[in-house]
Amino acid sequence: MTKNNFKSIILISALAVAFVSCGKTTKAEGEGEEEVLPENIVELRDDQIKLANIELGAFQMRSMSGTLKVSGSVGVAPQNLATVSMPMGGFIKTTSLMPGNAVRKGQTLAIIENQDFIDIQQNYLEAKNKFEFAKAEYERQSELYKSDVSSQKNMQQVTSEYKSLKTQVKALEQKLELIGINPSKLNDDNISRTVALISPISGSVKAVNVSIGKSVSASDVLFEIVNSDKLFLELTLFEKDADKVSNGQKIRFFINNETEQHEAVIYQTGKSISIDKTYKVYANVSKSCNNILPGMYVNAIIETSSNQVTALPSEAIVSFEDKDFIFVFDKSKMEEGNSMTEYRMVEVQKGVSDGGSTEVILPKDIDVKTVKVVVKGAYNLLSAKKNAGEMAC
Repeated sequence: MTKNNFKSIILISALAVAFVSCGKTTKAEGEGEEEVLPENIVELRDDQIKLANIELGAFQMRSMSGTLKVSGSVGVAPQNLATVSMPMGGFIKTTSLMPGNAVRKGQTLAIIENQDFIDIQQNYLEAKNKFEFAKAEYERQSELYKSDVSSQKNMQQVTSEYKSLKTQVKALEQKLELIGINPSKLNDDNISRTVALISPISGSVKAVNVSIGKSVSASDVLFEIVNSDKLFLELTLFEKDADKVSNGQKIRFFINNETEQHEAVIYQTGKSISIDKTYKVYANVSKSCNNILPGMYVNAIIETSSNQVTALPSEAIVSFEDKDFIFVFDKSKMEEGNSMTEYRMVEVQKGVSDGGSTEVILPKDIDVKTVKVVVKGAYNLLSAKKNAGEMAC
């Protein structure tokens, strides 16, 4: 048994012997009538008060924020997650990437080889040459038609050919851009059977599904790239807590049972309740961290809104039979030559706790401005009272 525990037992035993039980009757000073103490009153002499280390204080108005403990997962916005494919397929000629490699937007991920690339470039250059001739002929025929030298039928044929080739060139330009070839830089001397597969975003490679010589189709996902600089949390709350969160509230969260704390800020709350009576909340991760990856499970603490509440030091509130109580100063008196103090036990309800203080919801007859409350030694009062049989009367 430790020295402190031994002292606590001595203190409680001494107070228990000294307490006046609720069934005990005492004679008031100078009177023959007996005084019966109410059940919720504890009476102590000055020396007993000192022994119990009792201190009086006042209620405080404090700005306190509550917390909600929730769970969820790490997500990434659609614009920060890319699955990369080759629209026309082909064969993988070269690649040097491994999962986890960092890539930047515009970086080459792999070189793809396909003979169809040659056909598209050829068709484009031929169509472009025909279009340039048709354009010149169209302009020439327009001038002749204005001078009544060329017939209307001839003008219509030239116009039709010109517009048809213009459409063909524009369509082939789009196909070239789709596979990663810049039409403005393409000429007869740089036709190539290979094209570079380019990263659409900066980030890290999450998955690599290619190997040298592998045949890939347009529907195959070759690379997955994720940008972990802008992650968010998807948290699940119960329906009853939906009114406790709002945009701008701060969140502290932990991953993989680590002790390192991360921060996030709520940017969106759900607009409906799910079938399982849960509510979704979304928050942006404040700072990037290499340990945080999409899909990870998180435990989070949401700081609820701060309010001015009536509060006491947490040690001033004691629990008994699933109820919470405080002791308040009731009155001082003289009894048989001794100075006595009565403390009244008041049932309260606890609210949020923060920084060693706890919100208390008081009965209507308690005036927080005038009532003096036991802020230290309340547990000693309760313990001695129970041991003396006070609560059993």
